[in-house]
Amino acid sequence: MSLMDKPIIYQMFPRIWGNSSSANRKNGTLSENGSGKFSDIDKATLEYLKWLGCTHVWFTGVIRHSTTENCNGCHASNPQIVKGRAGSPYAICDYYDVNPYLAENPSGRMEEFEALVSRSHEAGLKVILDFVPNHVARDYGQISPVPGHPVLGADDDNSVHWKSENDFFYYPGTPLTLPVAPDSKIGPFIENPAKATGNNCYSPAPGMNDWYETVKINYGDDHTSTWDKMADIIEFWAGKGVDGFRCDMVELVPPAFFTWLIRKAKSEHPELIFIAEVYKKDLYSQYIREVGFDYLYDKSGLYDTLRTIVEKNNGDDFMPVELWQSTAGITRNWQYLGDLQPYMLNFIENHDEQRFASEFFGRNPRHMMAPLYVSLLFNTAPFMIYFGQEVGEAGMDEEGFSGKDGRTTIFDWWSIGSVRRLRKVISCGAYASLDVEKIAQAGLERTEAEVFVRFAKAIRFAASDEAILKGTTYDLCYCNYSSEGFDKNRHFAFLRDFKDHTVLVAANFSEQDTEMELKIPPHAFEWMELPVTETLNPDKAVRVAVPSHDAVMLTLI
Repeated sequence: MSLMDKPIIYQMFPRIWGNSSSANRKNGTLSENGSGKFSDIDKATLEYLKWLGCTHVWFTGVIRHSTTENCNGCHASNPQIVKGRAGSPYAICDYYDVNPYLAENPSGRMEEFEALVSRSHEAGLKVILDFVPNHVARDYGQISPVPGHPVLGADDDNSVHWKSENDFFYYPGTPLTLPVAPDSKIGPFIENPAKATGNNCYSPAPGMNDWYETVKINYGDDHTSTWDKMADIIEFWAGKGVDGFRCDMVELVPPAFFTWLIRKAKSEHPELIFIAEVYKKDLYSQYIREVGFDYLYDKSGLYDTLRTIVEKNNGDDFMPVELWQSTAGITRNWQYLGDLQPYMLNFIENHDEQRFASEFFGRNPRHMMAPLYVSLLFNTAPFMIYFGQEVGEAGMDEEGFSGKDGRTTIFDWWSIGSVRRLRKVISCGAYASLDVEKIAQAGLERTEAEVFVRFAKAIRFAASDEAILKGTTYDLCYCNYSSEGFDKNRHFAFLRDFKDHTVLVAANFSEQDTEMELKIPPHAFEWMELPVTETLNPDKAVRVAVPSHDAVMLTLI
């Protein structure tokens, strides 16, 4: 495991990011709704990400997955095993290929991807791809696999349910029964014998809520050829210049495999980073200290804590706050994590979670600042932005398979109005003015421009301020429970300090504007070696005005 100065990762979904079509027909086809291309992630886009303060860009949905399309270089899979028209980016049909629909020239798609990696590096950004180690598409290996690479299951003995050397789990003599009806024109998808399903559904008849479009991979009792095949995938993409991998659902894969894989990969590519999608907090320590991941999602920690606080304070400011709904949960979370905190990947949005501005979460994009300042500035842990978050995208479109659920679809062909407008601002460079009027004139709606300026200033500050990048943290809440204007259940305040530079951050999650009188205790002065002055000392509170659902930063030194 390794640490670097506060990585800031921008998660981008290329097929939606670059899609300039506004057709957006519900359940539309690729021809009807269009798709973004690798070429849409141009020099101007990458320079914007670097300006914003990003260090990495995670291109989600690049590795080839099953889709219902039969154009733009794609080969149609049976719709009975594809979720949505476009298909899930986590139903991989070929680990050694990229999606043809992302290329201007599908036959030259790998060269176009390699050019994107080069452009990203030239802009000073590192590239992250998904590694999906737990499951593959139901028709994996059946649709034009790239020759010269190992194919999982090719040498399996499917006459038995399980064998350590097999890549999959089988149900001999039993055909697959799917929870969705077959297409009347195409007919049913045939799988006989049936294989186990990706979400550990060990049955020949997965249900509608199972990952029925995927097949579970078997890692055997110990090191098997499956391990070597999966390691070969990492080596392939590292050879293309990929700098790191976001590893999908690692808790469904034996930890011993990842321990071996990470050591092997880093022995050949020492700078590679591995990010684990992990949800069980009691496993955090194992995945960092023993397995060797560089960073973990802190979804079950800080994200869930902040979401609970935000939802509690959506309009019911005078209702009693239960302990689990209080900002005190932020303190409990960092105390639980201890020295694991720098290895957490903090975020407010990603492709799995609902957009902050959606009706299901924060409702108002302007209210994002309180949780943003805490998640982004509280520690040196990396932070992740989901594309469109910076302009308050609400994810309230009804795209098709996804439905109106507060998420940006990963299953449908679609285009987002706010992102189209953001790209217009990027193309003319107006974003760099950080002027609401100029940015609005360049294409963003007024609210989007206001959110963008606040968001961008926060990210840029985090990416450049030494107290945030490298400094220590001091939680001020415990010594301010009785301070004037401070609500221990709805406010949160902390210091960040590095050498002779100290920043105070105060967040207000409530419906009411407040003026906090924050005490800085003697212990903070001693521990952070703060100078005692007439204006900054343990006997004099720092007065901070914080609007409702907002946060402020003050430079004390």
